[in-house]
Amino acid sequence: GLTDLRGPSAPGLAAPLSFTVTAGDGEPLSRFTPAHDKELHLIVVRSDGAHYAHLHPTRDGAGTWSTTWRAPAAGSYRVVTDFVPGDRDGDEPVVLSSTVEVAGQFDPSTPTPSRTATVDGFTVTVDGDLGPHGTSMLTARVRHAGQTVRLQPYLGALGHLVVLRAGDLAYTHVHPRQDATAGTDVAFGATAPSTGRYFAYFDFQIDGVVRTAAFVLDTHH
Repeated sequence: GLTDLRGPSAPGLAAPLSFTVTAGDGEPLSRFTPAHDKELHLIVVRSDGAHYAHLHPTRDGAGTWSTTWRAPAAGSYRVVTDFVPGDRDGDEPVVLSSTVEVAGQFDPSTPTPSRTATVDGFTVTVDGDLGPHGTSMLTARVRHAGQTVRLQPYLGALGHLVVLRAGDLAYTHVHPRQDATAGTDVAFGATAPSTGRYFAYFDFQIDGVVRTAAFVLDTHH
């Protein structure tokens, strides 16, 4: 389970975000199999899909994971951990989640469907239909000044895509294509748990800088 979760109590305050991953016997899990160059991936996002962060905490000798996080605004934040236990056969990750409440006036955003995002002058698009029946293929592409940009590898792939269902922020497993380590486009296989609206976040690296493009995808079939 995900236990002892603590985080900043107010927005704008840089403070530790910490937790423990426990095994079935209640003891801290001590063995992890690295996936995408990290033992554990941490996703933090507010309930309305805003203020997404993909973090990589460190683990101390007692099994407590921690990282510094600054909540940009008040609200309820979903904390999602994605990891592969060291004693598990195969590489299918385990996903555990909980929430952190950041006090203050909460002004929720109202997302609208969008397949294009602009980040620091880069235009990012995502193509493909996300559906609940079988694996869907989603392809991300980055352009600058109208020209396709070559991406740099980041955490063992050309980019990483996180997909969460709007409402309950249910986590969707997304797998980059095995050959997606060079080039300009990044293709992902994803299976949505149901029809509806989803938040998608694409992490990519150019010139040593990691940026995130956010999208809102609707699926009806």
